[in-house]
Amino acid sequence: MREPAIYILTSHPQGTLYVGVTSDLVRRIWQHRNDSVDGFTKRYGVHRLVHFEQFLSMADAIEREKELKKWRRAWKIALIEKSNPEWRDLWAEISR
Repeated sequence: MREPAIYILTSHPQGTLYVGVTSDLVRRIWQHRNDSVDGFTKRYGVHRLVHFEQFLSMADAIEREKELKKWRRAWKIALIEKSNPEWRDLWAEISR
């Protein structure tokens, strides 16, 4: 089942952050984790899913992604730590 979502990946706790948007979270995170697409996450080893939010429409997800990309790093870290203080990799939770 496809649901629009935004996600935040990191290289390690408190490491490099990447904010993205997708219509298929499991597929997209799998692509990042397996370096199947060239780009930022492959270049910097950003594979750990630490935050995601799902939406009813792609337009809402894109709006939220644009908002988060404008945020300061400290605000993104606070968002992650609010729901995931241990910076656990959430891949196991979404890939079941």
